[in-house]
Amino acid sequence: MQFFDQAIDFEPLDGHPVATWAARAGAGEWLAFCAAARKAERRLVALWGSDERDRQKSGGGFALHAAFDLPDGLACLTLPLAAENPAFPDIAPIFPAANRMQRAVMDMIGAVPEGDADRRPWLRHANWPADYLPLRGDAGDVQFETQNEDYPFVRVEGDGVHEIAVGPIHAGIIEPGHFRFSVTGESVLRLEQRFGWKHKGIERRFAGMGLSDGARLAGRVSGDSTVAYAWAYCQAAEAIGAAEPPQRALWLRALLLERERIVNHLGDLGYLGNDVALPFGLMQFMRLKEDWVRLNARLFGHRLLMDRIVPGGVAVDLDDDGSRAIAAQCDALEGELRTLKGIYDEHAGLQDRFLTTGRITPQLAATLGVIGLAGRASGQLWDLRCNHPCAPYDRLEPRLCVERNGDVAARALVRFGEIRESLHLLRRILRDLPAGEIRRDVRSAPDRRGFGWIEGWRGDVLVALATGGDGKIRRCHCHDPSWQNWPALEHAVIDNIVPDFPLINKSFNLSYAGPDL
Repeated sequence: MQFFDQAIDFEPLDGHPVATWAARAGAGEWLAFCAAARKAERRLVALWGSDERDRQKSGGGFALHAAFDLPDGLACLTLPLAAENPAFPDIAPIFPAANRMQRAVMDMIGAVPEGDADRRPWLRHANWPADYLPLRGDAGDVQFETQNEDYPFVRVEGDGVHEIAVGPIHAGIIEPGHFRFSVTGESVLRLEQRFGWKHKGIERRFAGMGLSDGARLAGRVSGDSTVAYAWAYCQAAEAIGAAEPPQRALWLRALLLERERIVNHLGDLGYLGNDVALPFGLMQFMRLKEDWVRLNARLFGHRLLMDRIVPGGVAVDLDDDGSRAIAAQCDALEGELRTLKGIYDEHAGLQDRFLTTGRITPQLAATLGVIGLAGRASGQLWDLRCNHPCAPYDRLEPRLCVERNGDVAARALVRFGEIRESLHLLRRILRDLPAGEIRRDVRSAPDRRGFGWIEGWRGDVLVALATGGDGKIRRCHCHDPSWQNWPALEHAVIDNIVPDFPLINKSFNLSYAGPDL
């Protein structure tokens, strides 16, 4: 099958909940396909590399992989690279979000983007030598002395311009990240981010694991999105094993995913209130969040729902008492949410800080490829549950929650709207939950590929999984939506004042750990 009038023949991959195709291409075809996809207003979902030197049928070198959103599903295009001095065309001018992904490929396997591409390290902080490439098959397990890094930030010069360095250690129990502001007075001229302090070797750890064991690790890539990652991983594993989970298990997965969405939106709304001197909002939303996670623990055995989704189904069922408890909690939350939204809407100080602050216009969001709730707050009509629904979302038919103003206020409104919609979905799930078993066996298969694609609360999570000849994991790449959205934050703060940065940052609430694999 061909797409965008490009002479690349894609083969369908069986067993995926969302239609999925794969193909290989040369450098010219690769670049032309990227340009055609961009022209057709399709998205780059993810980009990653792999070491294929021990696989002669793959050309015996390295490979660059890219996943694209198509009107009918997901397409993965692979570009074979040379075994010596691997290089690939720079696609950051086509898809700006590819910049950091390409730099991560360079850090992990040593393949470099050609031309005038940004070749600064991204994940490597001088904590290992430049010639040590962790995802190459011949890279051993080695410890290195930590070195100080002189990272080449882009400098802004001019009269009255100075820099403010924030992080990576922050005044709170949050993840590390560095933010370098160039300012005149309190107005931000430029922000440049530096991440990677959460890098923990997850992709290398996947290699050699059993197919069933990988779900636990995938669920810990970014802990607040454990359900989304585990479900995406299990979709990929089930495609490899040609296994179809029971219908009851799929509906329970959706129930867990919507509970994860609600609990994170509750926390964010509380912290947004706190950032504009409304601690009342923080206390109320954190109280509601705590009620939510306590019921998670009572019904499913874990506050964050870790390890509840497993290959072949789910690890825990829901009885009638549990269904009634969830229904009662939904009713209670809906009433309190209505009251709290009224307070936020009518609070003059809060609205003054929210409105027009940290704005990403719909045009800029489309250019940068902003996704998830941040994208929907800037008029991007994209939600995987609506655009490419897997079961049971094809029957639940969720409503897309969209705003167009692209500011802190819009991102808060999307959260309010998505909580209401998730409450509606939970009631539908409880009403129509099918009977039956909750898990089936999944057996691995050698030399297979599988993909999982789930709309988490931040945006869509992709897991690309491949097994080797022994049926064990050869390569697993977990892609977080924060890859696409962190660069947008750099644009959102321009012409805002420095004291508004914490508010703007929290309104996105992106993951540090998710991209720092």
